Amino acid sequence: MSPKKTPSATYRIQFSLNFRFADARDLIPYLHDLGVSDLYASPRFRARKGSSHGYDVTDPQRVNSELGTDREFEELVQRLKDYGMGLLLDIVPNHMAASAENPWWTDVLANGRSSPYASFFDIDWQSPIDKAPAAAKLVLPVLGDLYGDALEKQEISLRLEEDGFWLRYWESRFPLDPKTTKPILVSCLAHAREAFPEDHPAVLGLLDVIERVGRLPGRDALDPESISARRTGGEVIRRHLWQLFRDDADFRRCLETTIREFNGSRGEPASFDLLDRLLDVQPFRLAFWRIAGEEINYRRFFDINDLVGLRVELPEVFAARHATILQLVEDDRVAGLRIDHVDGLYDPRAYLERLTQACAARSAARGSPRPYVIVEKILGANEQLPEDWPVDGTTGYDFLNAVNGVLIDAHGVDLLEAVYEKFTGEATPFAETSFRGNCVVMEHLFGGELRRLGHHLARLAARDRYARDVPLSELLRALVSLTACLPVYRTYIASGEAVSPRDRVYLERALAAARGRVKSDLFQQSAFVFLHRLLVLDLPGASEAEHRDALAFVMQWQQFSGPVMAKGLEDTAFYIHNSLISLNEVGGDPLRIEPPLDVVGFHLFNQERLERCPATLNTTSTHDTKRGEDVRARIDVLSELATEWGERAFRWRRWNRSKKKEVEGREVPVPLEEMFLYQTMAGAWPLDAGEVADFGERLVFCMHKAAREAKLFTSWAAPQPEHEEALAGFITRILDASEENRFLKDFCRFQKRMAFHGALNSLSQVLLKIASPGVPDFYQGSELWEFSLMDPDNRRPVDFQKRARLLAELAAAEHADRAALIEHMLLHWQDGRIKLYLASRALDFRRRHNALLLEGDYLPLHPTGKKTENVCAFVRRKEKSWALAAAPLLTTQLVEPNHMPLGQQVWGTSGIVLPDDAPLEWRNVFTGETIKAGSTHRKKWLLLKSVFRHFPVALLEAGTF
Repeated sequence: MSPKKTPSATYRIQFSLNFRFADARDLIPYLHDLGVSDLYASPRFRARKGSSHGYDVTDPQRVNSELGTDREFEELVQRLKDYGMGLLLDIVPNHMAASAENPWWTDVLANGRSSPYASFFDIDWQSPIDKAPAAAKLVLPVLGDLYGDALEKQEISLRLEEDGFWLRYWESRFPLDPKTTKPILVSCLAHAREAFPEDHPAVLGLLDVIERVGRLPGRDALDPESISARRTGGEVIRRHLWQLFRDDADFRRCLETTIREFNGSRGEPASFDLLDRLLDVQPFRLAFWRIAGEEINYRRFFDINDLVGLRVELPEVFAARHATILQLVEDDRVAGLRIDHVDGLYDPRAYLERLTQACAARSAARGSPRPYVIVEKILGANEQLPEDWPVDGTTGYDFLNAVNGVLIDAHGVDLLEAVYEKFTGEATPFAETSFRGNCVVMEHLFGGELRRLGHHLARLAARDRYARDVPLSELLRALVSLTACLPVYRTYIASGEAVSPRDRVYLERALAAARGRVKSDLFQQSAFVFLHRLLVLDLPGASEAEHRDALAFVMQWQQFSGPVMAKGLEDTAFYIHNSLISLNEVGGDPLRIEPPLDVVGFHLFNQERLERCPATLNTTSTHDTKRGEDVRARIDVLSELATEWGERAFRWRRWNRSKKKEVEGREVPVPLEEMFLYQTMAGAWPLDAGEVADFGERLVFCMHKAAREAKLFTSWAAPQPEHEEALAGFITRILDASEENRFLKDFCRFQKRMAFHGALNSLSQVLLKIASPGVPDFYQGSELWEFSLMDPDNRRPVDFQKRARLLAELAAAEHADRAALIEHMLLHWQDGRIKLYLASRALDFRRRHNALLLEGDYLPLHPTGKKTENVCAFVRRKEKSWALAAAPLLTTQLVEPNHMPLGQQVWGTSGIVLPDDAPLEWRNVFTGETIKAGSTHRKKWLLLKSVFRHFPVALLEAGTF
């Protein structure tokens, strides 16, 4: 079944305590006027209290009360419908919060494998590295200290609460297995019998509860009847206990005495034996957080311990997780779904087929087509979305990197690499930095996952006559090297299918690269030969059970490789190799063997996009990008000013050396940090002088996060306060506005030049996003200049009232005198109205002619004359309707700061050649002027001096609409 009407443009908002359903509802008129067709919203389901993003879902069947009520959500949906708009809703199938706020997770903590939700989470109950006794335990790395020390500091304590006995660790809660509470109750009974006769209500009540606890099935009983009896009996016990505690003061005193005994006394280690024994018989083990990398035995979202992986591949888990989502589809309350972190799923294609089929069935009940569906999928260089996935596209990181490449001078990239090598004394290629980052995170963040894969691999090798003598250490070394060399986030080998040519190519490339990195001896050769056969499932003679076991390994490895790439590339290498940090973006090439896309490559990218995935999103900023689109567009200018940038960077380092502090024999910041800092400052420096005062604090936070992500001198796992304090002190000193600070004056002069050309880059970027194949996506607030850094900086509150007011003023001024408005906007480009005007006019055109820009032919236009490298232009054509987009590039070659690239003086006789059947007369969507093409019997052309006469980018329309 075909999807609903594809959006003409989406606008991403982040729900939070500061921006709720009612706020989004009130925003709809503005978004409609802006030209947006669909509100693209972060998750709506109940999340952890205070969540600023909504991805830590605790209950997928309830609305998040911090965001509003069901009624307020309905009002938002209705307001969208009133304006002919839709809701594109973000959903999170891969993981949930590992929190006491999550009833499914809490049930697992209380009941272990006998919980009806035990199979919902991806838990390895028999982890080969667990130090716990033979009984299956869930390792919870939540303690800030070694277990014994935390226990004897009384940081772990026993409590009775309304919903039963709990262990408290600061603000965290962990339920007790009700079957294990008998020692508490027996001790309490002893106190009661000392104080009261046998017929006292406290004694009788305790005897009744103890008898009920004794009848409870143990958590090793996994048959449905026992599980049901345990669940029902446990609830009765909890209610009865709380009633006794609440209503009987004598019982309450006895239990409080018992709990004090269990909680021990500081300085008396033996007094904690009771609580230690109680903890020892729980289905879980409280552990020091720093052992997570080695001993955690549940799949996490990346390395985040409090986000646990869901086994959504199981039908019962899928049904429970998606019940409310499918009801929203059936009730026609969502127009589309965005699937978060699709690569984290066991079998992405199978999941997507199940989801789209379920959506189609629900929609068909109303006689409607299925919703628009996109996935958060990071595509590697030249990687395509699998053709057999039943989705409309991705969230658009591939477009972000493609359009960013067009704004970069490839020659300047090489010069910047040379500058960086000289500045840092480090000549390591980016591909090597990426490889090392992947290896580092496998060792330090994913050691437990790697060891479990290793044990599985050893079991498989033991059944193979050629691999059984290869030591496990060599098998693991080969697996690590292979995983670190994979040029994409993951492959998609699944049950019952041959390995696709696509996956085979990526595996063989990775294997070849990995082989080249290790010593070629008998063991290593045998390890790689075995890995190759295993990963492509070439297992002659294997039984059906052995084949299933091999496939299980491959699919688990595929879930592992994505987080490795995300943490090793995005959250390590991107903060180490800082030659041009605008290239260090989500979806960026981990190898960088080839330069960024040039204009020709961008055209090929767009043509392929139109053919393969025309309804995919075109994004330039998201809540996950490393820096906002305007920051990135500014930093790209450095590729045009590489030589000057190098001179200034060395000058600034010389001037600022006295502002550094020495830590452990090194000056802080170290060179790679200093280069990152100067580029970040140049990219994010506020245009509004009133924002400069707060910028220093934001910059310090950014640098602390970047340093921890780099994992060289400090890290999240082992923060080094002295290094971080030295970074903060350096930033404070270089931002000193006194006359003595030569650096800041020189920096500001240079930055003003970057800011102007960066603004022109941003305008080009917005136009190309809207006119290219795909659906343009805007991140909240980015319709004005928006200089955010990595999260949570990019989730700061957005002044929507200001944006709505400015848009209304633009509409009125345009109606009164468009030429005067444009002249004023160009003169005062710093206030951002020029970007807002461009976006609103282009989005309005897109909404009115969505079929043209969604389905129309894509025809690259070839520049002529002296400015062939300074323009990207193409035509979109559908039947007799035409649109032409043209954007200037590398503008430092065209104009000086504050001189717009307009007219004859800039463009001379350069032009663009039109298709033979193109119209001769065109109308500029931004200026309203008519432009006539020149022609001979051989060709038609437009002169760039006419295309860019009054406005720095051009969207032209022609033909019949």
